[in-house]
Amino acid sequence: MSIFVALLRGINVSGQKIIKMSDLKTLFEEAGFQDVETYIQSGNVIFSAKEKSKGKIEDKISSAIKSKFGFDVRIIVLTPDEIEYVIKNNPFIKKKKESEKLYITFLSKNPLTENIDKLNCLDYSPEEYIIDEKYIYLFVPNGYGKAKMSNNLFENKLKVFGTTRNLKTIKALFELTELH
Repeated sequence: MSIFVALLRGINVSGQKIIKMSDLKTLFEEAGFQDVETYIQSGNVIFSAKEKSKGKIEDKISSAIKSKFGFDVRIIVLTPDEIEYVIKNNPFIKKKKESEKLYITFLSKNPLTENIDKLNCLDYSPEEYIIDEKYIYLFVPNGYGKAKMSNNLFENKLKVFGTTRNLKTIKALFELTELH
């Protein structure tokens, strides 16, 4: 059995795609996952699986949600090592930026260089971002709710699906994987 974290995009936001965490936990268990634990209402699930393919796990979860709740949800599945990587390699932590203003966007795959170049033409100072393969480290000094460099902007410019979490959530998820 391997430990994974599933990040669901866009559930329980502004009254859209509502899923109670207790129902989400049950859905994961019914799908055959074990040691299922949810973290806050934004769609973060820690679980164990026999399956090793993250893509197959993402498809299985997405299909189960579509079947049970009737709507599509995009999912990114991460390993504890990937989560540890983004924490240890976050350049804004190293630059001593305020941790409550740090976010990470997890992309489904590495964006094409030409799309990164298009994104690099934009300047939304004082917001800053750094792309590291399929991770985007984001510093938003005025808060994410007011950020111009949002998940939607990254998806539109990079042509890759992604989901964003704050650093506090990422650290908490990593700690929970260590307890599994």
